[in-house]
Amino acid sequence: MNIFKRMYCRLYQAVFYLALPFLPYRQPRLLHSVGETAGLISSNGKRRALLVTDANVLALGLCDGLISSLKAEGVDCVVYSDTVANPTVSNAMAAAKLYNERSCDCIIAVGGGSPMDCAKAAGAIVTHPKKSIYKMRGVLKVFGRLPLFVAVPTTSGTGSETTIAAVITDDKTRDKFTIISFCLAPHYALLDPAMTIGLPPSVTATTGMDALTHAVEAYIGKSTTRMTRRLSVEAVSIVRSNLYTAYSDGKNEHARRRMQYAAYCAGLAFTISYVGYVHAVAHSLGGKYNTPHGLANAVILPYVLRRYGRHAVKKLAKLSRKSGVSDVMASDKRAAEEFITFIEELNARMGIPKKLPVAVGDIPELARHADKEANPLYPVPALMDAKQLQAIYFDIKE
Repeated sequence: MNIFKRMYCRLYQAVFYLALPFLPYRQPRLLHSVGETAGLISSNGKRRALLVTDANVLALGLCDGLISSLKAEGVDCVVYSDTVANPTVSNAMAAAKLYNERSCDCIIAVGGGSPMDCAKAAGAIVTHPKKSIYKMRGVLKVFGRLPLFVAVPTTSGTGSETTIAAVITDDKTRDKFTIISFCLAPHYALLDPAMTIGLPPSVTATTGMDALTHAVEAYIGKSTTRMTRRLSVEAVSIVRSNLYTAYSDGKNEHARRRMQYAAYCAGLAFTISYVGYVHAVAHSLGGKYNTPHGLANAVILPYVLRRYGRHAVKKLAKLSRKSGVSDVMASDKRAAEEFITFIEELNARMGIPKKLPVAVGDIPELARHADKEANPLYPVPALMDAKQLQAIYFDIKE
């Protein structure tokens, strides 16, 4: 990266870092049962909820208890279940249209990151009916207050129940873009391990690695705070102790509960401290090939950490020691390497591949997309331009 672009990126990030204490971040209030959630919605005078989910979550019956509880409280439920992995502009617009046509007065998102992102974008469209969704892309382009919004994660990884971002894919171009605004944060989050029991082991594995990626990128970046460092360490420690158990024993409620909390902690951490090039590369693959986000993050993470090299060693080593991966007396070089090895070994134990399908001819375009997303916003340990980012795609391609 040339010196002028490098200076611009670091200055941009420094301004955001200095502004952190004054920005209106909001933590969602936690709920712990579907009954509590239904009661809350009813007590707020709401009578018709738009429930945004996807076909798989609906087919697994994970929405049934919530729908029944809402009905018992006198709240009608309108279901939008056409959300796809890497939700599209048309998904968000269709959900918003259904909200308006059926005179809904609140939004509930049930599922992983895709339904939550779809619900956030739909809420933004409802709030700003005259503004094109394409005009909302980027940082702080949407203001106001969304309808009462409850997020119900059925995976333990995305942390979308805490975040101020929605990642949306253009149906035609497959360009994946982000809408970032404080008003997108859910007002409430229901963390109930029963909502995650029944998920396939592969989904448990990749979403759990998604949570780990959030925590790692938030910790090693240059915009950390005491709180985000603490949350990141807690998330990594929980993943280390519980993810493989949740993967191998899907009915283990304790492990499921702990993984939900890890995803929540990691989500809070990266909402404030941001992510890095792992996410930028993963988003480009999701847009181009529809690669599941958690899978992409899991595969990409160790390669990017090695690409950061000496720029990430000190913080990575500290995270490794604090989370119990390395001995407290391990040197920085050894602890950092042990942490990357820990990621690779955990991936292997859960059947996550080391490589992903990437067409060589697509790499320049993918790298440009990752560069556009990450720079100047993401406070990464070491800056890379589009040409340097191409190396990561060659690292991960089959």
